[in-house]
This record gives sequence, C-alpha cells and structure tokens, in this order.
Amino acid sequence: MSALVKYEFLKIIRKKSTLLIMAASLLVTAVFFGLPVVQFQTYNQDGVVRGSRGIAIEKEQYARLSVVLTNTYIAETIKEVQELFKDPENVGYDGYEQFLIEDAYWDGIAPREKLLDMIAKNYAQPNVSVGYNALADMDISDGTDFYQARQDKIEALLNDPDRGLSEEEKDYWRNMDSKVTVPFQYGYFGGWEVIITAFELLMFAILAICIVVAPVFSGEYQAGTDAVLLSAKYGKTRLTTAKVLASLLFGVLALTVHVAAAFALVLTAFGADGWNLPLQINGTAVPYPWNFLEAVLIQLGVIYLVLIAMIGLTLFLSARMKSPYLVLIVIVPVLFIPMFLSPNGTSGIYNKLIFLTPYQSLIPKFGSYISYQAGPVVLDAFWMRTVVYVILALLLLPLSGRGFKKHQPA
Repeated sequence: MSALVKYEFLKIIRKKSTLLIMAASLLVTAVFFGLPVVQFQTYNQDGVVRGSRGIAIEKEQYARLSVVLTNTYIAETIKEVQELFKDPENVGYDGYEQFLIEDAYWDGIAPREKLLDMIAKNYAQPNVSVGYNALADMDISDGTDFYQARQDKIEALLNDPDRGLSEEEKDYWRNMDSKVTVPFQYGYFGGWEVIITAFELLMFAILAICIVVAPVFSGEYQAGTDAVLLSAKYGKTRLTTAKVLASLLFGVLALTVHVAAAFALVLTAFGADGWNLPLQINGTAVPYPWNFLEAVLIQLGVIYLVLIAMIGLTLFLSARMKSPYLVLIVIVPVLFIPMFLSPNGTSGIYNKLIFLTPYQSLIPKFGSYISYQAGPVVLDAFWMRTVVYVILALLLLPLSGRGFKKHQPA
C-alpha cells in the first residue's frame, strides 16, 4: 500500500503543471505576506520611516514598554497623559477633538501610542472608537480598575441585543473569559499581529492545491486510462485509496511549505518577540485565554481541516466529472464567493452560516463572540468550524473513492 501511495504522490508532484502552479502560488503568498514588511511605516519628528528601519525603531520603542499592566501602572500612565494635556502649549484642536502636539506628542505619546490607545479603548463603550486623547478627561481621583472596566465592557458586549446571545451562550463566554490570566504582560508583538490579520491570504494556497488534485480521478477519464486502472487487480481497492491518501499527503505538505514561507518572511522581518504574550493586549475584550502562539496554532489547525475538506470535495467532484476544468468550475466559487458575502452581524442563521464558509473560516475573529447552540451544547466558532470540516472530510473522502470505484469506463 505504501508503495502505491508513494507512486501516486510522485505522479502528482512530477507533473510540470504541479510545479508551475505551486511556484506561482508560493510567489503570490510571498508577495502578500511580504507587503506588510515593505509597506510598514512609522513616524518620528523627521517624518515617515519605512520598511526595516521603521520596524527597528518600533521594536526599540517597545523594548521600554515590556511591563505588567497593573492597575497602578495604568493609573500612573493615565495621569502622565493628563499632565501633558494640562499645559495649553501642548494641545492642538481640529474643531472636533483635542490632541497633543510637538514635543509633548513625540516624546510623551508617540513611543507608546498603541499602548495608550489600547488603554483608552478598554474604558470606551463597545464599538466606540477612541484614541489616547480620551484619557485626558478620565476621572482617576479614586484610582482606576482597568480589569473591572474590561469585565464591564465584556458584559456590555454579551448583553447587546443585536448579538442575540442566549443565557447559555453568555455563560459559555463568561466561563472562557474566567480563564484569562490578569494582569496582562505587555510588550512587542508586531510579527504576530501581522500573522493573525493575514490568515485568509492562505486561501490562494488552498485553491492552488485543489487545482493540482482536481485531475486525480477525472484526469484518468480524460486520458482514457480509467478502464485499465479499474480492471487491474487492485484498481478498485488499494489504488483508489492510494490516490486519496497521496492527494491528502500532497495537500498537507504543500500548505505547510506555504505557511513556513509566509511566517518566515513575517517573523524574520518583525521578529518572533511576543509569542507568549496574551491576545488581550491586541484587544482587551478578547475572551480566549491564549497567547499569540497558541492562537496561531489553533487557527492553523482549523485551516488544515478546511484544506482537507476542500481536497475531499475536489476529489469527490473529480471522481464524478469527466474533466478537471468542470471540477474547478465548482471549486473556485465555493472558495471565493464567500469573500464577497460580508456578515452584517454575529447573530442570525445567515451570518452564522457565512462564518462557516471556507474563506470566512480562515479569518479567526478572536474578539467577535461568535457561538453556536444546539440544545444545552454551546460551541464557539473554532470548535464549530472544527466539527463542520471534520464531518465534511469524513463524508467526502470516502465518497470520492467510492465514486471512482463505481465509474463505468466508456
């Protein structure tokens, strides 16, 4: 059996079309994941600083911000910002809001603006966008409880009528959030921030893999070799299984190469610093008790399951269609139409189905509180996607082999 799998695997990778498609896909992946490096920019008093030099400046600034976000530290930080706003010489006004200018901004705000914005957003109402200047009017005469404010915000999110969460779903999220460790450790996480916002770009790799495996069965029909293969001793048993296993092996290895190339580009440029920092420093209301590395690995697990299910669908269609092109006419819309179907919320059957499509499943949405309930059972988006794509894979992969076995050669 292993010899047959090896033969079918080599049959796939030795095709010129496979090499061309994979080379093109890797290039596209490298370009997309390289863009955040090339386009990165930060600012100092001299103007815009781009690319690797800008990244180096930001990392140097963050080196001084590797701190535990205790309530005492938060209160002192807010007080420092308020002191800067007390001097009229430091303050500008654009007709809508006040902001700091000149040295007050460049020395007191710019090096830690992302941290200050995160603190300010923690105290804001859900879905309200604020920046560091919101801290100027905050009452801290009795101190400030950063983590109680976080809990209040999470409760407001859970009780938002537009989310339509049941009491069981609310309890599910409260229980998950109770596992989040506080106070948060803050620090630099630039590389991981890029990765968690770019997962959906791997859809092009999944499409390329599906294009490569589309002819696994239908290519035999097209070439007229199906009659010979199906009449052979193991044509309807071991060979069929070997084709499915070889396709899966190729798909998993190909995606791994894409992921390795993409992550290597990003982490080489931005560094791997911050892998052990909590997701909450990129959004305090995130309920998942994971650090950045754990979040990336869990989302990658979902992406591999999406890939395996899509290989299953491709093989299922390949076993029933006479041309690989007909297979792709179905696969391409399945993969990419959901890209244009934007959810209009997190509740309702339409939205919850959209979140389970292949493209949307590549977008983690760590802070969206997307959950699914069946009776007393509640699953978050990660678990639900896992269940859906495991079921699809377990159904489609055996059916694809059965379709080839039952094929009647012309």
